[in-house]
Amino acid sequence: MKTVKRAHILLPQEIVVEIDAMVGPRKRSAFLVETARAEIRRRKLLQFLECGEPAWKDSDHPELKQGSAAWVRRLRQEGQTRFAEIERHTRNKKTRPEKKK
Repeated sequence: MKTVKRAHILLPQEIVVEIDAMVGPRKRSAFLVETARAEIRRRKLLQFLECGEPAWKDSDHPELKQGSAAWVRRLRQEGQTRFAEIERHTRNKKTRPEKKK
């Protein structure tokens, strides 16, 4: 079981009424935990986006050294080559006479 810490918090009555209307009085804590986690994630993301450090580093993606267009062309060519191999294999399988047992 996860460690839980009890926290005494004060909420305006209208907020409690709205929460209860949405999730019921027995699920307030779960709702507040979910809401707090979402807000923490949102604030961390905003903090990251505002830090100015680039998320993308060229050194992490050497496959794009010749540019993204070349990378996409290479991927498409690989797909076309693989598709042609599968078609050839399927055709050969259909044209071969079945062996008798």
